Amino acid sequence: MADAKVLEAQKWVNATYAGVAGYVATPEDGKTGWSTMFALTRALQYELGIASLSSSFGPTTIGKLDERGGIKLDESNKNLVRIVQCACYCKGYEPGGINGNFGLPTQFAVTSLMSNAGLGDQLRGTVSSKVMKALLTMDAYVVVAGGTDPVRSIQQWLNGRYVASRKNFFVIPCDGIFSRDVQKALYLAIQYELGMTDDQATGAFGPGTQAGLKAHTLAEGASGIFVNIFSAAMVFNRVRLSQGGFYGGFTGSFGAELTSAVKSFQKFSELPETGSADFATWCQLLVSTGDPTRPGAGCDCITTITDARAQTLRAAGYRFVGRYLDEKPGGKLNKRIQPGELDTIFRNGLRVFPISQYYGGEVKYFNYPQGFDDALNAHAAAFGYGFDIGTVIYFGVDYDATQTDIDNNIIPYFRGVVAGLASQGKRYVHGVYGSRNVCTQVTKSTYARWSFVSGMSTGFSGNMGFALPENWSFNQIRTLTVGSGGGAVEIDNDVYKTGSDPAVGSVNNPVAPVDAFIEYVEKLYALATAYAAGGGKRSPNTLVLEFMRHEEYQNTQWQLLIGDLDWDFVDYVDKSGVQMIRQLRDPFYGIDLKVSHLAASINGEYLRGAAGGTAVKRGDVAGWAGDWMTFYGEWRRDSDSYSSGLTYCREKLAKLDGNGTFKLRDLIEDADSYNIAMRMLQNGTIVEEMRFNYLGGGYLSRFKRFFEGRFGSAGGAKAIAREALTSSDDAVIDAGRTYLIESTGGFPTLTPSMLPDGKLDEFCQGFADMLLQRVGDENAKARMLRANSAG
Repeated sequence: MADAKVLEAQKWVNATYAGVAGYVATPEDGKTGWSTMFALTRALQYELGIASLSSSFGPTTIGKLDERGGIKLDESNKNLVRIVQCACYCKGYEPGGINGNFGLPTQFAVTSLMSNAGLGDQLRGTVSSKVMKALLTMDAYVVVAGGTDPVRSIQQWLNGRYVASRKNFFVIPCDGIFSRDVQKALYLAIQYELGMTDDQATGAFGPGTQAGLKAHTLAEGASGIFVNIFSAAMVFNRVRLSQGGFYGGFTGSFGAELTSAVKSFQKFSELPETGSADFATWCQLLVSTGDPTRPGAGCDCITTITDARAQTLRAAGYRFVGRYLDEKPGGKLNKRIQPGELDTIFRNGLRVFPISQYYGGEVKYFNYPQGFDDALNAHAAAFGYGFDIGTVIYFGVDYDATQTDIDNNIIPYFRGVVAGLASQGKRYVHGVYGSRNVCTQVTKSTYARWSFVSGMSTGFSGNMGFALPENWSFNQIRTLTVGSGGGAVEIDNDVYKTGSDPAVGSVNNPVAPVDAFIEYVEKLYALATAYAAGGGKRSPNTLVLEFMRHEEYQNTQWQLLIGDLDWDFVDYVDKSGVQMIRQLRDPFYGIDLKVSHLAASINGEYLRGAAGGTAVKRGDVAGWAGDWMTFYGEWRRDSDSYSSGLTYCREKLAKLDGNGTFKLRDLIEDADSYNIAMRMLQNGTIVEEMRFNYLGGGYLSRFKRFFEGRFGSAGGAKAIAREALTSSDDAVIDAGRTYLIESTGGFPTLTPSMLPDGKLDEFCQGFADMLLQRVGDENAKARMLRANSAG
């Protein structure tokens, strides 16, 4: 929105300096931006007598201001005062006009900014060069969206302690956001307190800083400035506390609260839980590698793993190795997994996490179509190697992507990845490789399962001022060569997060037959019963379903939809040695069902209860309605070829083969989840209902029971299908629908409510027709099976 006072400032500076050599006019749009700040900076330089004007407020500008003692309250150069007043308007402070008079309104505007920045509220007769520099930036000194008060209080503290006393410490933002500039300010604070001079303190995490921190281990009971700095770093890293929330205790005394928070941070960061500020913990708080010399259980490389190299890695403590699925045509690195290599890796006790990176080295590579295409190729390669369902594939962003790059290119690319994998049946799950910020933003927008962090790129802007992603699995911290002779291999050393991506220990595993699957569910139910008896708050039914879905269906989206998991139970099962079964062969169609999707859908229907009438509930979205939403997105994506939604449904919906997100397998899982959940709500156990459905003949009438129980009639199916696409009673469903539609349709996709009624009705008729057809086919096949059995 345009601001009249900002527009006045823009008009004044353009009119006043239009004829000055080197002046660059700002747009007159009433909107504060860097172009306006740069114009005012050049105007200031002209008034200071600088011949060569620049948009940079650098040493020359600072020196000229310091020579004249800043801009004084009794300033004779009225244009200097007007520049101050224009800057105040652009920063959101009222100076009383652009009149060249440094009166009380202008003084109050400047001191208000100073107070907000932690500099006190006394001008002391002049606007200093550092305050003037702060006026001519886009930095904020109040909490902005995404900022927090604890972070802002530390930013103000840093300004108040060092701006006046140290030559090279300039005013930092006080917006409540931990950023690259704030991280550098924290480095400077450490260096100053270690006794470095202004010339020695560079704001880089170099050898001198590291040596100093090694001599400043802190523990409970300590106090002083280094406790202040350490606790500030804890606040900046958004340390999640065991009791919930984030640590916000900026303090100069190392008490029990800080000790507890440090242990939480150390556990999250895969460090020994000492509760003290040792060197490794300092490093982890301050730099994206943490201590780069620490050992890692993971590694990644472009080199083929032979027996000798695998034995070298195993002996050096490595258990996980990242290898590339493929490389772009004409690639000369030969980095892809080689024939027989996976067997070599597995028989030497190592596990693999697959990486897909055809290029990814610059912004122009990334867009939605490229992501879709890369996903298709990654799926084909992974399937060719025999990677099983549920395997996480890490798609790489191998350069320093800015926030603008992330918003405009990287996230659309990953939306394409999601759509591409979904079009192949959602066999594989996407992860992300990149800087901390890339991983965090991609996870937030596309629900990447795990983040592989390029931590050793310490100079990346995306690694400075950002905490480790909550879903990190590997943190790449150093390149080194392990072993010698034929066993030597150059790797990137990766710290592994315990309990994250289990990676892959074998491929081409057989799909579980029904009796083995039921035995697996029985084992889980027995463990859940014992766990619940020991104080667990959730029913055994719920615990079993949560465990079966935990690898894929547990992100923020699913937490909002059907709730979080009991991770302690997941650990409990893992320690029991029960091997996960990820696929089940359906006894009716012979299709391999995805256990995690089946369990997530049952979990949603079971927890949210049966929906009535045409109302659509979150349990529906966890199952059939979620698949229906993604299918709508596919139709809109393909609408140039398929104007008729009815035709699209007839050709694409719930088919055995072909591309698409709503295949016959998905419909079977959706129908089974509804039927099983409804019987569980009548006091059945998950074991009993799984046994009935897959061994007791329930599968013979799955579609009939689903159709009659949830929809009632063809008219009901059409109406409820429409409601799933258009209802707006639940904000979580609204947000989820938008995400699911855009995950396959791209951004933006025409929403269902914006379609002509007749066009949407025709599409929903296709859903109802499909169900009727499936019920009819099922009845015919069931009669045939019974006849064959009787004969």
